[in-house]
Amino acid sequence: QVQLVESGGGLVQPGGSLRLFCAASGFTLNDYAIGWFRQAPGKEREGVLCIARRGSSTYYTDSVKGRFTISRDNAKNTVYLQMNNLKPEETAVYYCAARYMLCSYSYTDSDYWGQGTQVTVSS
Repeated sequence: QVQLVESGGGLVQPGGSLRLFCAASGFTLNDYAIGWFRQAPGKEREGVLCIARRGSSTYYTDSVKGRFTISRDNAKNTVYLQMNNLKPEETAVYYCAARYMLCSYSYTDSDYWGQGTQVTVSS
């Protein structure tokens, strides 16, 4: 059974940090690019950044450059999203998604989705 499970979300103060986890099972993570997306209340889901099979990353949202980093450990079937200096407007449900071979900004191109983890940035 294919699964992507996000974890690590929670409540954090502005300027704080969180590390999100995306645990994959049921498929060969090595063959997939993994993207992180987010959806704030009342807004469309947007791409944040993606990590290719060999570890290169692509940022889809300029505002997170210098603050968010993505990494993967294929041996552990896990992808990580390190988020620093978080802002209130980044409150959203964060999703990871797998796409065979290549990254894509559009979440509709993804093959597998997780259920999301809530990130709330508030004082």
